[in-house]
Amino acid sequence: MKRLTGLRRLLLLAALAPLLLTPQLGADAQPQDIRPHKVRLARPGPPLPRPEVVSMNAWTVGLAGGLLEGAPIRLAAEIARVVDDGENLHVLPVVTRGAAENLNSLLYLRGIDAAIINSDALEEYKSQVPDIQRRIAYVLNLFPSELHIFVRPEIQSLSDLAGKKVNFNTQGTAAAYSGPLIFSRLNLEVEKTFIPHQVALEQMRKGEMSAVVFITSKPVDAFVRGRWEPGFKFLPVPYESKFEDYYLPAALDGTDYPNLIKQGEHVSTIAVPTALVAFNWPVKSNRSERVTRFIDHLFSRIDRLQAPGFDPKWKSINLAATVPGLARVPAAQAWLDRQPRATQASQ
Repeated sequence: MKRLTGLRRLLLLAALAPLLLTPQLGADAQPQDIRPHKVRLARPGPPLPRPEVVSMNAWTVGLAGGLLEGAPIRLAAEIARVVDDGENLHVLPVVTRGAAENLNSLLYLRGIDAAIINSDALEEYKSQVPDIQRRIAYVLNLFPSELHIFVRPEIQSLSDLAGKKVNFNTQGTAAAYSGPLIFSRLNLEVEKTFIPHQVALEQMRKGEMSAVVFITSKPVDAFVRGRWEPGFKFLPVPYESKFEDYYLPAALDGTDYPNLIKQGEHVSTIAVPTALVAFNWPVKSNRSERVTRFIDHLFSRIDRLQAPGFDPKWKSINLAATVPGLARVPAAQAWLDRQPRATQASQ
């Protein structure tokens, strides 16, 4: 019995121990919240860019060129070489889906400040972007891309092509974009194909293709070096009011293609201006200042582009030449206004 009483006493003390060890709270006292507190860790902000990184990005200009195998990306690369000024100016030529797509890149692709385009690309954007002619402006009329409509002997006129198979080169090229636009203005319905011109020219020899349409600056190597049977020729395309908005009058002659055109003769055609354009950034914004510096460097160093080692087309560049359908970038006009008239005329 004594053992049982002792055991009960021990059990009673064990039950009362927590109460005896807990401090008594007054009437107004509140029990402490003994749950663990959530610790909020302050996230460090992004590290500040180094000064040299800021400087590099402040004067970098993105220039949309075109397809890797095309002339515009080559011209863009040559421009970048000449205007490079270390941290003061860095031009990045960008390979794109083609000069016909470059207007889209200029409007919507991040980091693009300038682009090489075909002037008639504006036609597609009239309805999509009604203020397109305020959003972009031209820096330079680079060179004309002449329309070449090369046909088989049995084709004597444009009307003979109606319903016939005509190739406009691969998608993304100037011919694939501008060619159908021009044929539409001529009210000429043909069976359009978009295969490499080298393949189409062989099909022409076999009589499987009636014509090929090239839109590029003359002379075209395929017609200079190629040997063609009598009767293969270029069709004339007269310059009419329907072409005045985006196109220029042009001609192909015997000096361009001595194997296809007799000396002293010429074939009238039209040309699509290839233009260097820029986005119309707000005045005094950093992007606007980049474009201004880019134009100053390009115009003041144009003679370097006309030296040996660069595309011969630079020798025909006229800084004062206009681009149909567009206004000139104010910085370009300001540069021209500062030059003596004799300097402008010599360009």
